[in-house]
Amino acid sequence: MFDGFLALPKTCDHCELDYDFADSADGPAVFIMFIVGFVVVGLAMWVEFTFMPPVWLHLVMWFSLTIVLALLLARPLKGVMIALQYHHRAEEGRREK
Repeated sequence: MFDGFLALPKTCDHCELDYDFADSADGPAVFIMFIVGFVVVGLAMWVEFTFMPPVWLHLVMWFSLTIVLALLLARPLKGVMIALQYHHRAEEGRREK
């Protein structure tokens, strides 16, 4: 489905579906922020109250986890958003003349 990390090809290699309708916009980014934020903040609070590590260790652990989780979720969530657009036949609004 993807041509590169997040770029879409012009058409599907298998079924020749034209991807001109696909515009996931900021949808995947919003879901990534909610999911990763919930996981990282929850784990950071649990680690702080349980082990009380120094601040520099918090920064290293949670910054790294945030980057990894965001990159791992980007492709699947963009794929889901495009699949939902296709399923519901979502397209940009057009003004009639």
